[in-house]
Amino acid sequence: MSFITLTTDFGIKDHFIGAVKGAIYTVLADAKIVDITHHISPFNITETAYILKNSYKSFPEGTIHIVGVDSELSDDNKHIAIELDNHFFVCADNGIISMIASEILPTKIVEINIHNRVESSFPVLDIFVQVACHIARGGNLTVIGKEIKEFKKLVEIQPKVNQAQTQIIGGVVYIDNYGNVISNISKKMFKDIGKGRDFKVTASRYSFSTIFKKYNEITGSNAQDAKQFDGNKLAIFNSAGFLEIAIYRSNLNTVGGASSLLGLAYRDPIIIDFFTEIKPEYTTLT
Repeated sequence: MSFITLTTDFGIKDHFIGAVKGAIYTVLADAKIVDITHHISPFNITETAYILKNSYKSFPEGTIHIVGVDSELSDDNKHIAIELDNHFFVCADNGIISMIASEILPTKIVEINIHNRVESSFPVLDIFVQVACHIARGGNLTVIGKEIKEFKKLVEIQPKVNQAQTQIIGGVVYIDNYGNVISNISKKMFKDIGKGRDFKVTASRYSFSTIFKKYNEITGSNAQDAKQFDGNKLAIFNSAGFLEIAIYRSNLNTVGGASSLLGLAYRDPIIIDFFTEIKPEYTTLT
């Protein structure tokens, strides 16, 4: 039996998650359901894409991912099921797949067409559950939908590179539980465009000339007295491989996180400038 994951902006106060799980168990009593998160900011597609991109690969191949964010059916927001990287995604065609499929093309995409049999104001419960259970039982995607070739792509999820290849213009796509600010600039892009050149990272009024591999690298040779660095700002490529602006050992109740202390919010720009000539005041990533 395949795993079925749930990613939504429903929160946990209301009945929605319980109802969805109950509907799955009614069809598949031995289903394996895993909650990825139900605390997506309401209707935040970019945040959803970031979380899914960095979690789905940890699940076994064949896992089915139900995505309940901005899922109300409309002419501009159709429902789709996608086979991608040996996983299945059931979601609205609202751009969520853009980040996940930025490097891996889908094997198959179908536009779900079972709506003529089901009237619903709660599509995750009434439509997505049916589709996920059909896939979990080994059903073919073309039974529940018409195969299509394209899905909606969100340009804002992808960082831009200037023509001279001297600048990456990215933006904030996620703020984590520690208040750390995550951009859409990947380590791979940084290396491919930077090619070892010196650089400067700019975020709001702040700039960084070093990108760390680990948070505690900021302490350097003073690791035994690390507390003196508490609250210091730093840039790092996080475990997901994206550029992050963080506060070392931030305490949201006292010091605050990078988002609040540096005044960075969702969609704010984060820019990397590369220099063709070596300048001693800048340090390259090692």
